[in-house]
Amino acid sequence: MPGLGRCPGPLSIGKTILTTTTTPTTTAATAAAPTPRKRAARPPALPEVSVSDDGEVRHLHLGTPWIQGSMRVAEPFEIELEYVQRMMAWLLFMEPASVGKRHAMQLGLGAGAITKFCHKKLRMCSTAIELNPQVVAVCRSWFKLPADGPKLRVVLADAAQEIRKTEWLATVDALAVDLYDHDAAAPVLDSAEFYADCRALLTDDGVMTVNLFGRASSYDRSLAKMAEAFGPDALWAFKPTREGNTIVLAQRTPRAFKRAELMDRAEAVQARWELPATKWLRVFKPVA
Repeated sequence: MPGLGRCPGPLSIGKTILTTTTTPTTTAATAAAPTPRKRAARPPALPEVSVSDDGEVRHLHLGTPWIQGSMRVAEPFEIELEYVQRMMAWLLFMEPASVGKRHAMQLGLGAGAITKFCHKKLRMCSTAIELNPQVVAVCRSWFKLPADGPKLRVVLADAAQEIRKTEWLATVDALAVDLYDHDAAAPVLDSAEFYADCRALLTDDGVMTVNLFGRASSYDRSLAKMAEAFGPDALWAFKPTREGNTIVLAQRTPRAFKRAELMDRAEAVQARWELPATKWLRVFKPVA
């Protein structure tokens, strides 16, 4: 079911949500003597966030020259990078009139392009889950990410843990997964169990898109894990971009479309939202 009215989720909206685990406290009268225990291991340090800008396009980096997201300064709510545009291919599987009543979720904020587009252009309820608070701050300061409100919120959390909360289950119509570390070497979360958790987030006609970057052998392993979670007949894939990004799409409920119907849908998406959807069909097909 498409979401109506306000965004679904575990907490009320209107502010950036920081999910934490609290420990119950005890009073001095009832507290037992402390038990010695090992010091908890420190979580790995998050990379520093930096911004580069050539006057026309602004880029986000995580401690390396690798580009983690981009924005055309004159058009901050359009999608600049080709592979990110392709992550919107779920629109081919939705009725255009229903899109504004649906819920989009992005795992890994990057420069916020998908979340901004879904919020501003598609008028969807939009949620982003991001681990690094610096990324959120930079997106708000340099990449025009709006403040949280009734139909937009950012959750500061580990995506692997956050998406298992029962409040999110079966609430997401469009799930975008782009989780790479600062070296862009391999997806941070890339197991059959993780993709099964992603599938559980989706509504009956919901769709997940995933960015895979790197060697063909890595792509094949990731595809096999998605097939294990979704079934091979649920998967579609683009050919890689020139930069090496391959977008895979997975349907919660597999549906087949004739080429002519897909072209009609692509033309509607292109006319309504100015995404190059008819061009997508030259390089987009079912995996099975």
